[in-house]
Amino acid sequence: MENLDYGIVGNCRSAALISKTGSLDWCCLPEFDSPSVFAKLLDADKGGHFGMEPLGEYSVSQKYKEQTAILITRFNCTDGVFELHDFMPRYYKQKGGYHRPPQLIRYIKLISGKPRFKVDYDPKLEYAKGLTQTYVKKDYVVSLTEGESFDSIFLYTSFDKEKVVHGDEIVLRKDGFFLLTYHECIFQPSLEFAHLELERTNVYWLDWSHRTPNFRDFNAQINRSAITLKLLSYGKTGAVLAAATTSLPETIGEVRNWDYRFCWIRDASMVIKVMSELGHKNVAKRYLDFIIGLVPDKGERFQIMYGINGEKQLTEKTLDHLEGYKGSKPVRIGNAAFEQVQNDIYGILMDVILQQLELFNQDIENGEELWDITKNMAWEVERNWQDSDKGIWEFRGGDQHFTFSKLLCWVAIDRAIKVARILGKGNKIEYWVSLRNRIHQDIHRQAWNEEVQAFTQSYGSPYMDASVLLMEPYGFIEAKDPKYVATVKAVERELENDGLLYRYKNEDDFGLPSSSFTICTFWFVNSLFKIGEEARALEIFEQLLGYSNYLGLFSEDIDFKTKRLLGNFPQAYSHLALIECAMNFSKKDREERIRENMGLEEN
Repeated sequence: MENLDYGIVGNCRSAALISKTGSLDWCCLPEFDSPSVFAKLLDADKGGHFGMEPLGEYSVSQKYKEQTAILITRFNCTDGVFELHDFMPRYYKQKGGYHRPPQLIRYIKLISGKPRFKVDYDPKLEYAKGLTQTYVKKDYVVSLTEGESFDSIFLYTSFDKEKVVHGDEIVLRKDGFFLLTYHECIFQPSLEFAHLELERTNVYWLDWSHRTPNFRDFNAQINRSAITLKLLSYGKTGAVLAAATTSLPETIGEVRNWDYRFCWIRDASMVIKVMSELGHKNVAKRYLDFIIGLVPDKGERFQIMYGINGEKQLTEKTLDHLEGYKGSKPVRIGNAAFEQVQNDIYGILMDVILQQLELFNQDIENGEELWDITKNMAWEVERNWQDSDKGIWEFRGGDQHFTFSKLLCWVAIDRAIKVARILGKGNKIEYWVSLRNRIHQDIHRQAWNEEVQAFTQSYGSPYMDASVLLMEPYGFIEAKDPKYVATVKAVERELENDGLLYRYKNEDDFGLPSSSFTICTFWFVNSLFKIGEEARALEIFEQLLGYSNYLGLFSEDIDFKTKRLLGNFPQAYSHLALIECAMNFSKKDREERIRENMGLEEN
């Protein structure tokens, strides 16, 4: 079974996906949301790739250099051994700021012997919409396209450029390198320079990982997920991407294919909350600056999502010339969901603002702007909480009164009250407390389905929805409250399938869902943990970890039958939820926890 067997490398400006055999199959330059340079991921024939293949028999293995975003592919050949170290340069500059050029370096390290290999260099610029032509020049290889728009990419290398371009045999007698760059270099890169960039980037990631706390359990998984979330953050503005790809399908052959290279307020805010809990406060500060920059006018309403540079128009288009991942059309760029109304974003963002004030009160900047945003969001909630919307799952059909949206309206006002207390703004509190109580009562009255014995997907609905599991984590209801316990049991009864969860099972705009939404299973694990079923929660969690790819990375979805990864990759949602679960389990010793749950005493 083929899977999303890729590693991600990046530098908080862009990212690339490298296959388990060392082929560069997805990369957009100069930024995350730029047109692709390599897109074999979306069309094996037309998309373009950058691979290398040893001559003769060989075996290949791949791993990350521990606690870094440097991906090492090792080739064991009949005539020698070599490694491919893939990375995008990132490190702190002596004059301040971060060095993160639109470059990818492939450092070839000779381990033993004289291995032979050939290069398959086939860039296809601008989503492969037109003809890309490649030319060998004195100092570099340049690839150009002049279709709808002009674009170019440069390749510098220590190897014979003609042999590289034509796929001729290369004998590796010493270390070498490839430097792929969007801009022509001012100074000619050397092997020593490439090695220095590798070492500087290695030190950056080791230092960054050192600031992530160590945990008793699942420490490696937490660290890898934290690095992955960091790779999905955009250093220039502070935006956080939902994923690094576009149009990887939720189900093979179907049309649920979306562009996730944008910043959803919901996804990003959840990521920032987790990263803050891990102590990475600079990521949080940059994100808050990004949010402040999006709202120049006090009366302007938040969109649910923005471009990574703050773009508000994300017009959706299809690339009909591409076959799609495993033939799953259409391939989309842009995302029409930017026009949707989703009332949950206010609560999620307010939750992050409160957290930042609580964690970093002495260091917080822009307090006046944050107070303006708080008042603005409370005003929006007051005006809109009784309205229907598209909900967390972005139904493209008619609006509904989704329980999750109502819950997060309650969260928005609850957090606004706490922010007001921190900032000493008592004049708003009494009115907001009254509003919070009205929303709380409304949810209990209309979201609870007596027949189902659970809080359901929307007011008056008999359908279950995994998002209602978040009622406890957001503080709306106690974990041991009979209504919450009953809701968890109803979700398990209706949505669980072989240890994985549907988001929901009722028909949506595209028919019946047929894959598991990864974050929902993590939510379910946390819910079981909270209601006291810790041994079962641990069992499902460890089973779920086994469904990651060979590098510990998760996509958006998992196929119920085959357990293959589906959807955009790697998915921020999935990794933030993994960290939340792992941190919960790490708060208690595993054996002690299981003994308690089984009613056993320690010896």
